[in-house]
Amino acid sequence: MKVKHSVASRKRTKKVLKAASGYWGERSKRYRRAVETLRRAYAYAYRDRRVKKREFRALWITRINAAARQRGVAYRELICGLKEKNMIFSRDILAVLAAEFPEIFDKIVEKAT
Repeated sequence: MKVKHSVASRKRTKKVLKAASGYWGERSKRYRRAVETLRRAYAYAYRDRRVKKREFRALWITRINAAARQRGVAYRELICGLKEKNMIFSRDILAVLAAEFPEIFDKIVEKAT
């Protein structure tokens, strides 16, 4: 007896088209175009979950550098001073302190230099 896959294939098709809803034109209506688009979308999503971490770190460093330079210190000098004094801060915490709590950041810069 021949095995028919109609239930499984319909379920797979519905799943793909639901995931592709909102895409432009054929990409959201035709199964084959939707599969192509989703494959590419998932690849970009996988890649960009890693890129996001890099971009945020670069943003934090830029913010810390800007705040440190306003206080007459370069970023590298600040980080080097913190390491020498064994004051361990993550870049994201330093960026938040620099932006939202300048008086605390002033004290950190003072201690590090």
